[in-house]
Amino acid sequence: MMKMNIGTTPSVSSSSSSGNEWESRPGGMVVQRRTDQTSDAPRVIRVRVKYLSVYHEININSQSSFGELKKVLSGQTGLHHEDMKILYKDKERDSKMFLDLCGVKDRSKLLLKEDPIAQEKRLLEKRKNAVIEKAMKSIADISLEVDRLAGQVSAFETVINKGGKVEEKSLVNLIEMLMNQLLRLDAITADGDVKLKRKMQVKRVQTYVETLDVLKVKNSTKKVDINKSVRHKPQTQTQYQQRDLLSFVEEEEEEEPKRDSGASSSGTPAVATNNWETMFDSTLAAKAVEPVKPVPPRFKWEFFD
Repeated sequence: MMKMNIGTTPSVSSSSSSGNEWESRPGGMVVQRRTDQTSDAPRVIRVRVKYLSVYHEININSQSSFGELKKVLSGQTGLHHEDMKILYKDKERDSKMFLDLCGVKDRSKLLLKEDPIAQEKRLLEKRKNAVIEKAMKSIADISLEVDRLAGQVSAFETVINKGGKVEEKSLVNLIEMLMNQLLRLDAITADGDVKLKRKMQVKRVQTYVETLDVLKVKNSTKKVDINKSVRHKPQTQTQYQQRDLLSFVEEEEEEEPKRDSGASSSGTPAVATNNWETMFDSTLAAKAVEPVKPVPPRFKWEFFD
């Protein structure tokens, strides 16, 4: 009768002799040994990168991207990582691609070249960013200056609205300063957010200039009213003087018939006149005819022969 071996398993020693293809698990089960190639855990690999005539050995994670490899090479070669171009197996690899997915293994060889097109794009972008930064700084400076001038505008507006008066030269100077800021804003050329901020500042300056124009008109009208009131006072005084003179003339005309009647009763011929100017002339003539009395000396003088 034949005997059968049931449940025979390969020994660990035989597995070790056959290239470590089998391993014993804690439960007694013998399974195929996992190798580094089938393991999901990342491991560090060493790649050789050639730039010009020099080889650079880089230790990097196998699951890293070519962009990370470029950043590591930037410190050793002195090139900007955006100006690099890496070739593997005669094909250019994008910076977003991963090393293990492209088949890069330990001791793999890569070629590094400088990309002039990428370098030019980067310099243009850098210059554009510098222009934008300069424009932003200019707008910020103009905004601070406009804030300072806005305080003066509000102060003038408060004074004029309360009935006060401001020198017209101060208003004109303030308008000129705001117009200078407007010219500075017009000289700035930009797009996007910078253009939006510039437009906001332009509207702000225009609003202040319009406010000053209205205040200037109000201030000038108040000045005209003051001049009219000053001119009105001497006119009333002359009117009062004319009224007093007319009343004096009327009184003289009323007294004139009485004088005529007195003159007729005394036998002297009376001359009738209706012109008050003639009357004043006669009084002045009478005063001129009166003899001038000599004034006695205040001191006694001694005369020497």
